[in-house]
Amino acid sequence: MSLGLSITYNNGKETIKMKKIKYIALSLLTLAMVSCENELVEDLRDRNDTGDETLPELTAGTVDFSNYVAIGASFTAGFTDNALFIASQENSFPNIMATKFANIGGGTFNQPLMNDNFGGLILAGNPVIHPITGNRLFEERLVFGGAGPVALQSVNPIAMSTTDFALNNPTGPFNNLGIPGAKSFHLVAPGYGNIANFPAAANPYAIRVTGNAPNASILELAVAQNPTFFSISEVGGNDVLGYALSGGESDTNAPNYNPITDTATFNASLNALVAGLTANGAKGVIGNLPNITSLSHFTTVPHNPVPLDAATAGFLNSGNAYGAYNAGIAQALGALVQMNQITQEIADAELAKRIITFSEGEGNAVVIMDENLIDLTGLNPALVSMRQATAEDLLVLPASSFIGTEAVPGNPQTVNGVAIPLADMWVLTPEEQEEIAMATQAYNATISSIASANGLALVDLNAILDQASTTGIMFDDYHLNTDLVFGGLVSLDGVHLTARGYALMANSFLQAIDDAYGSNFEASGNLAKAGDFPTNYSPQLQ
Repeated sequence: MSLGLSITYNNGKETIKMKKIKYIALSLLTLAMVSCENELVEDLRDRNDTGDETLPELTAGTVDFSNYVAIGASFTAGFTDNALFIASQENSFPNIMATKFANIGGGTFNQPLMNDNFGGLILAGNPVIHPITGNRLFEERLVFGGAGPVALQSVNPIAMSTTDFALNNPTGPFNNLGIPGAKSFHLVAPGYGNIANFPAAANPYAIRVTGNAPNASILELAVAQNPTFFSISEVGGNDVLGYALSGGESDTNAPNYNPITDTATFNASLNALVAGLTANGAKGVIGNLPNITSLSHFTTVPHNPVPLDAATAGFLNSGNAYGAYNAGIAQALGALVQMNQITQEIADAELAKRIITFSEGEGNAVVIMDENLIDLTGLNPALVSMRQATAEDLLVLPASSFIGTEAVPGNPQTVNGVAIPLADMWVLTPEEQEEIAMATQAYNATISSIASANGLALVDLNAILDQASTTGIMFDDYHLNTDLVFGGLVSLDGVHLTARGYALMANSFLQAIDDAYGSNFEASGNLAKAGDFPTNYSPQLQ
C-alpha cells in the first residue's frame, strides 16, 4: 500500500539514502580465527591434562540403552543452516547421545541420511515450488558469505541437491525419527509420510522414513521397533514456530498463514506419544520448549535501521506526507471521544503510538502495520492501522534484505519500511509475542506433568536458551550465546542449532538421564566435548 508520498530529487539524485542492513559486522581475520579455534584449544587442553584424575567406570543405572529411538522434529533430525544434510545429521543430538550409549550396551543408531551435504530436497528430479509464492520450498543450506548468511549455491554453483523423496528414499527402520517441520499432531497422524498425500497432508521428510508402510504414523514407526529407551524433543516447537516465522500472520487467506496449535490438541498428541513409547516398559527423556523469540531469527534485525538526510526527514514529516496522516489520526480519535466510543485517556495513548516522525541521521524506526490498533478506516479510509516500530517489536530475519528496497524499482515513493509500511509477515508485535509465550508456557506445563506422571527424565531447554540469550553459557572452553553467526549456538538460519549447539543439547539430555536413572555419563567423562564439534560448515562440503 502506497501512501502517495511525493519524494523529491536534488540535482537528479534521490534524497532518501537507505543503507543496506548487514546481519553483523564481520572480518576475514575473524573468520580465520574461528576456523582454527578448535585446534588451538585442543592443543592447550592436551598440554594441561595431567591425567592424574581417575574417573569411575561408566554405568547405565536402571536404563537399558540397547535399542534407542528418538522422536521429534528438526532439532532431533539435526537440521542446521536452513537444511538437513549428511554432516548435520551425523552431528544431531540423538546421534551424539547414541555414541555415548554405545559405550554401555547401546546398539546401532540408524538415521535416514540425505544423499549429499548440499541440503535441500527435490521431487522427481525437480525443485519443489510453492504454488502461490513461486519460491522453492526446500532450499539448499546457508553458508557464511563474508557479511552474513547466503545461499550455498551462490558461492558453490555445483551444490545441487540430489536427495529425491520420490525416487531414492533410504531403507529403514530408523532410530532417528526427527521430522523437520512436524507439529505435535503430525507425529501421530496416519499418512503423514504417504507421498500420495503430498503436498496437502504429507511431509517429504516423513515420506523418506515410512518405507513400505506409507500410512504408518511416526509414532507407529517408533513403537514397531520396541525401543528400550527413547527421547522426545521439541514436540510443540513447530506448533508455535510456524506462527512466529510468519510474523504472526492472522489472515487465513495468506499463503504463510500458520496458526498456533490449541493446547488441547497438543496435550492429546503428547499423551499419545508417551503412552505408545512407554507401553512396553521403555524409559525415556523429554525436553521442554524454549522461548523461541529469544532466537537470533527474531533478535538480529533492529527496529530502527533507517538513515535519512535532513531534507527527506523534513519532507516525510510535512503535511504532504506523514504530517497529513498524523493530523488525520488526531482528528479521528477526537471524534471517537466526542461520540463516547473511547475515553480521552485511550485516545491519548493511541495517538502516542501512531504518530509517525522521522529525523536526520541514523536510527529512524521503520513503519509497520499493526492490527491491534484501533480501526479508524470507517472514519477515513486513508487512516490505516500503522505505526512506527519500537524496541518491543521483533522483526524477522528476512526483513533485513527487504527494508529499504523499492516496491516499484526506481520509484522512491515505494520504499519499503518508509513510504510503505511493513506488512504483518515481517514483524512480531508484543501482542503476538504474548500469544507465543502463553502457548509455550501451556505446552511446557503439560510436558512437565506428563514427564512426572510417567517417571521420565526432563530437560529444561527453556532455561538453557534463556541463559544463552541473556548472559551466555559456557561449554568447556567456549562461551556460547544466541548471536547470529558468531554466537556459536544458533546456526545461520537463526532458529536451529550449530553442531556445537547440538552437542550442548546432547549433554543436557545425558545429565538429565543421570539424575533420573542413576547413570553417570557426566561423572565418568562421557559427555560430548565442545571442541569436537564445529560452529560452521565449509561451502565446499559435498
